[in-house]
Amino acid sequence: MYSLLLAIIYIAFISLGLPDSLLGAGWPVMHHDLDVPIAFAGLVTMIIAGGTILSSLASERVTRRFGVGVVTAVSVGMTAAALVGFSFSDSFWMLCLWAIPYGLGAGAVDAALNNYVAVHYAARHMNWLHACWGLGASLSPFIMSFALTADWGWSSAYLIIGVIQAVLTFALLISIPLWNKVNAVHPAGAEEAEDASGAPAASRTHVSLAQAIRIPGVLLILTAFLAYCALESTAILWASSYLVTERGVDAATAAAFASLFLLGITAGRFLAGFFADRIGDRQMIRGGFAAVGLGALLLALPVGTDLPALIGLAVLGLGCAPIYPAIIHSTPVNFGRRNSQAIIGIQMAAAYTGSTFAPPLFGILADVVGLWLFPLFLAVLVVLGLFMSERLNSLVRRGGNTH
Repeated sequence: MYSLLLAIIYIAFISLGLPDSLLGAGWPVMHHDLDVPIAFAGLVTMIIAGGTILSSLASERVTRRFGVGVVTAVSVGMTAAALVGFSFSDSFWMLCLWAIPYGLGAGAVDAALNNYVAVHYAARHMNWLHACWGLGASLSPFIMSFALTADWGWSSAYLIIGVIQAVLTFALLISIPLWNKVNAVHPAGAEEAEDASGAPAASRTHVSLAQAIRIPGVLLILTAFLAYCALESTAILWASSYLVTERGVDAATAAAFASLFLLGITAGRFLAGFFADRIGDRQMIRGGFAAVGLGALLLALPVGTDLPALIGLAVLGLGCAPIYPAIIHSTPVNFGRRNSQAIIGIQMAAAYTGSTFAPPLFGILADVVGLWLFPLFLAVLVVLGLFMSERLNSLVRRGGNTH
C-alpha cells in the first residue's frame, strides 16, 4: 500500500507541474491569436493565483471533511477540466473564466498533498516529490514547442496536458481507499494518538484560520516562506534581464544560464533527497538560505569577467532546492500534526502571495533605481527568510514544540 500510493503521488507531482509553465511558453503566440496585449498574461496569472490562495486557506476544512484522497482527485479533476477549457478558448474572457477552476483546484491539491506527504513520508520523499514537480514544469514548454512546431496550435498543448490530468484523475479516484491505509511517520516532537484508519485522533477537530495564525511561531514561518517564494519567482523572471543589462552577458548565454536556475532547483531536490533524513529539515533550510546568499554575492561581484555571475545563478538554484520541501516537511514537527493541514494551507497562500507580487514589485523598483538592484533584492529576502526561520528554531528550542 505504502509503495503503490507513493508511486501515484510521484506521478501526481509530475502531472501537477506540467501546466505551471505552459502559459508562459505559449503566450507569445496565444496573445496574437486572442488579439490582446502581451501584458494581459498577468491578468490570467493573477486570477489563477487568487483562486489558489483562496482554496489553500480553505484546504484544512475541506480536507478534514472529505479526506485527502477525495480532495486530491476532485482538485486534479478541476485542473483537468480547466486545461481542456483553455484548449477550446477562442477569446480572452474564456481564458479568464477557466482560470478560476484551475486556481481553485491547484491550491487545494497543493496543500492537501504537501500535508499528507509531510505526515506520512520521510523528508527524502518530500524533496524528490518537489523535484518531480520541477520535472513536470520543465517538460511543458517542450510540449508547447512540439505542438507549435507541428502546426497543431497552442490549444493542442493544453488539450494534451488536460487529457494527462484527466487520466490521473481516474487513477486518483481508484486509489481513494488507499489513502487511509498508510500509517503516518512519527518524527520526534510530532507524536499524536491515531484512530483506526491511521489518521491522528486529534485531526477530527477543526483548526480555524484564526486559531492557526495565533499559534506561536506561525507568523514567523509564514514570513520565511513568503520571502523564499518571492526570491524564487523574482529570480526566475528577472535573472536573464539582469545578466544582459547590468553584466553585458550575451542574451543567448543569459537565457541558458537562467534555465539552469530551474534545472538547479530540480537537480538539487533530487540530490537533497539522499541526505535530507540524515541532515534534518532545519539544517537543510539554513544551508539552503546560506547558499542562496552566496549565489547573490557572486551575482553582485564587480569583476571584469561574467563567470562569477553565471556560477552565482547556478548556485542560487541549488541553494533554493531544499528550502521549500524542508519548510513543508518540518511543519508537523514544529506545530503538531493536528495543526499541520491548516498551517500548510496558510503556507501555500503565503507562497502564492510572495510569488505573485514580488516580481512586479521588483520591476517597479528596477524601473526607478535600476536592475543593478537585483542581487541586493535577493539578499534582503535571504536575510528575512533566514532570520524568521532561525527565530522559529529558537522558539521551538525554548518551548519544546510550539503546539
